[in-house]
Parts: sequence; structure tokens; C-alpha cells
Amino acid sequence: MGKRVVLAYSGGLDTSVIVRWLADRGFEVITYTADVGQGEELDEIPDKAKASGAVEAIVDDIKEEFARDYCMPLMRAGALYEGKYPLISALSRPLIAKKLVEVAHRVGADYVAHGSTGKGNDQVRFEASVWALDPDIEVLAPVREWEFKSREEEIEYAKKHGIPVVATKEKPYSYDRNLWGVAIEAGPLEDPYVEPPEDAFVITVAPEKAPDTPEYVEIEFEKGTPVALNGKRYDELWKLIRDLNELAGRHGYGRIDMVENRLVGIKSREVYESPAGLLLIRAYDELESIVLDRFTYHYKQSHVKHPYAEAVYEALWFTPLRESLDAFNNRIAELVTGTVRFKLFKGNAQVVGRKSPNSLYVEDLATYSPKDAFDHKDGAAFTRVWSLPLKVMGRVRKKGGK
Repeated sequence: MGKRVVLAYSGGLDTSVIVRWLADRGFEVITYTADVGQGEELDEIPDKAKASGAVEAIVDDIKEEFARDYCMPLMRAGALYEGKYPLISALSRPLIAKKLVEVAHRVGADYVAHGSTGKGNDQVRFEASVWALDPDIEVLAPVREWEFKSREEEIEYAKKHGIPVVATKEKPYSYDRNLWGVAIEAGPLEDPYVEPPEDAFVITVAPEKAPDTPEYVEIEFEKGTPVALNGKRYDELWKLIRDLNELAGRHGYGRIDMVENRLVGIKSREVYESPAGLLLIRAYDELESIVLDRFTYHYKQSHVKHPYAEAVYEALWFTPLRESLDAFNNRIAELVTGTVRFKLFKGNAQVVGRKSPNSLYVEDLATYSPKDAFDHKDGAAFTRVWSLPLKVMGRVRKKGGK
């Protein structure tokens, strides 16, 4: 038996060439393809991998695990990297890395490999996650090492070795898609002043071409997990996310255009689509706003959301930090039961209602109608106590102090 390596395999040009490139260097290549909801038919993947030189090809449907154990924790954290990005690609990498390690242990491989480049974030996410789970596995990154300087050279290599690759020239865009959304790069998007061309988008329609009539969607949660859309209950989370993507996407909702700070120190213009991801994060926050006390809600806003997003972005999924933040969020999730209603129209999703059996909203205290039960004398006493430090500072200033 030769050296065995488990390769994260998409079936595209890079990973198809990697199979043969590794085989030429004495490796027995086992490909691993994860179905994380990329919306592609994967039936032909095993034959394609073996035709490229793999000794074994594994295709694994992990959509529900991805939805349950990765998308839901992110939603409960309300995590958006730099306040915008719902961590689409970053979220799937630790799960795929975990599966690579599991397969490597099962087939007796000492190596795993990926197709990431030397200036992207994914190289860090794959390798850091693998080593967090098994520091003795060696990780190979052929794209960082091999002799090919262009896509055309890869195509020539593929032709020479009979590797079945459909591509004949570079597409204008690079896509990474999963259940949580789509990441779009390259081509005209590399100029941050150029408006993204409409043909770049995959799962959202142009807002101006969206329906002329608004559509309402009600998202129901039970203990921190979405369970129904417009009254239709789901037994599988991934199907709820899939359907919400389709529903919100046809109204042009879920597009993100940002310049983001990559791990390796460069700025990169990124375009994303995440209709379901953005909507679920917003819906969850709306329920938290009525079921959490002020102290807990404010603490999460300032001390949990941003650190969680950074942890996911920076390849720290398999750390006590992320696990501890999840423990905090899971405690809160026990209270997050209820329904949030959105009005979708021409690229917008307006919150128009929220309700919960655990709501701390008391109408008799909030109303300005004759039903008002708030004792306004209490307000005066509270204001005096709250203002006391300011009064003290005011007196000092009045006397000429600083």
C-alpha cells in the first residue's frame, strides 16, 4: 500500500488535477465530497474522481448535520463578520475538515489534502481545523506548491492525462455555494467600484425584477430552532433553510456587497447571497428583543456577536472559545420561542410583527392609552438616582474644575 491521502474534492478543475498530480507522486488518493447543500447533482462525482486517478471516491450527504450543528449555532449567535458577512464559506470548512479526519482514520491515511490557494482564508480554516482534531495528520495543499501558473496550464495537463474536465476557459466568476448561501468572487467584481453584473447572482433575482406585490413570511421558532414557515412544519432543518432561500430570493432579498479584511492581511471585494441566513439571523434577534431582559440582550449585542463571528472567520471553530459562546447562546435559546413576520418586497425584508409566549413586553406598561399602568412617580425617582453622577460632575465643572 502506498501513501494514502484523503482529498476534499469538488469535481472542478483544480481538485480533478490534484487527484492525478498526487497520484503521480506515489499517493493513493481517496476523494471526499461533502453535500452541504450546494445544489449540484453529485451522482457523477465518483466516476469522475476515479477517472482522474482516485482509488476510492466518497460522496457524503451532510446537509442536515451542517444545518443543525453549524448554521443553527451561527444563527443563535447572530454572527455577521464585520457586521455584514453571514460566514457562508467559513461555516462549512470546519465540518468538511472534521469529515476529512474521520475518513482518514477509517481508511488509514496519514495525509489529507485541499484545493485552496495561498492567499485565501480557506487554507487556514481547513488546516487549523484538521490539526485541532488530529495534530499528527499532515495536510497537503498542492495549489500552493505545484508548477502550474494558470488555469490554461491546468487544462493542458488534464487533457494530457485524460482527466475529464468540462472547463475550457476560465469563467468570469468563482463560486462557493452551500445551504447557507453563495460566495461570489473574481472577474469584474475585483474592482470594488464596479456594480456587480446581474449574471453574477445565483439564488436571488434583481430587486427591480422581483414581484410587484409584497409577500409575507412567518418564521416560527421553538426553543431557539426554526420549525415552520407560514404554518408549514419541517422535520428536517435543511429543507426549511432551502425553502426560505427560495422564497426570500425570489423577492431579491439577501445580497451583500462588501470589502472584507481577509485573514492573510489583504482586503478583498466579496459579493454574497444569503436570503435564508440573513432572514433567520434577523428573526432570531427580533424574538430575543422581546424575551430577553435588557442586561442579557445588551451583553450579547456587545460581547457575543462580534467575537463569535471572528472565531468562525478565523478558523477557531474547534476551540473552547466557540464552545463557551455556544453554551451562553444555548441557555438563551431556551427562551426563544415564538413567531416573527416579515414583509418581502423588492429586495427588502421589513419586520412587521413578532410574538412569543415568553415575551417580556407588557402592553399596560408600554401604552400611552388610558390603560397605562406605569406609575410615573417611579419614573421621577429613577431619573433622580440615575442622574446623580451627572449632577456631581456638573457641580464640579460649575466651580471651575475639570
